[in-house]
Amino acid sequence: MPVELADGIRSDPAILGGKPVIAGTRIPVEQVVGLYHSGATMEDFLEGYHLSEEQVQAALIFAQHAEQDAASHDSHA
Repeated sequence: MPVELADGIRSDPAILGGKPVIAGTRIPVEQVVGLYHSGATMEDFLEGYHLSEEQVQAALIFAQHAEQDAASHDSHA
């Protein structure tokens, strides 16, 4: 069953084994983040992946929050 993880981010076991993806796509959050850190521009996402700026921002914000949560859990271990 699909789960809305955050605004615009979804997880569905039937899509990429449940990895967080941009809602309505099969594009994983981790791919967007990796491309962003490799220097991809917003235009690259808009033209190459047909994503909106809001979708890219949602992925980056979700990943940032996930990193912060993981760091918080690590410091409490």
